[in-house]
Amino acid sequence: MKEVLSIGPFHVYLFGITIVAGMLAGVLLALVEVRRQGIPEDPFTDVLLYAILGGLLGARLAYVIAYNPAFYLANPLDIFRVNAGGMSIHGGILGGVLGGVWRARKHGLPIWKVADTVAPALILGQAIGRIGCDVFGAPMLGSWFWGVKVNGVLLHPAQLYEFVLNYLLFAYLWSRRGSSRYQGQVFVHYVVGFSIIRAVVELFRINPTLFNLVSVSHVLSLAGIAAGLLLARYLKARHPLNNPAFKWTGALKSFGISAILIILSTVVYYSVQG
Repeated sequence: MKEVLSIGPFHVYLFGITIVAGMLAGVLLALVEVRRQGIPEDPFTDVLLYAILGGLLGARLAYVIAYNPAFYLANPLDIFRVNAGGMSIHGGILGGVLGGVWRARKHGLPIWKVADTVAPALILGQAIGRIGCDVFGAPMLGSWFWGVKVNGVLLHPAQLYEFVLNYLLFAYLWSRRGSSRYQGQVFVHYVVGFSIIRAVVELFRINPTLFNLVSVSHVLSLAGIAAGLLLARYLKARHPLNNPAFKWTGALKSFGISAILIILSTVVYYSVQG
């Protein structure tokens, strides 16, 4: 990991900075949206806190269980060495959802309305956080100009692929808020959309595989897509809405903002990683 600052035994890494920046951006955007939706701010803030804590716990546990269980069984104390790396985005999403749903129920908040409010903020935070990630992709088969050379090998900038797609998904979800056909639709589109993004980016990475066929991340992404489709079927029947139809022409502003974010993030990425 790229070290930014070191004071005695304390080390500050770029990835940590971008993760914190992504969390702050996501929280601020969610608070803006919650006011627009008329959801009580104090209990919503409590939901966000537990969603973040659940996300961090879920990300670590999922990595330990799904990606390297044999190592952590032999070295159980290393489970707590988060500074050494090892977090699963799929586990983070699941843990965050469980933590958020628990607190939303406790406060009597409308769960699917809260989920729709959080979804765009969540993918925005993920996009910003991925800028500082140091997990690169597989070696390039050709000398493509956007590759990043690490230890003399030209690699796919998998982080860049992911944050670009995340920003585009953010633009879509942000534009979709007023045209949902059922409560929870924005959240469902987040789950399915990000699962597809992660599966696509995984094609350019090297990760543990199952039966030498597909990676663990592909399996988790397929599970996310299936869960999202089943949830959509349930919510369509239980929580229909009568909003106007979604129009791509109305989304131009959101995609314009995302384009600016993509350019700025790409400049930062190559300034540090390139």
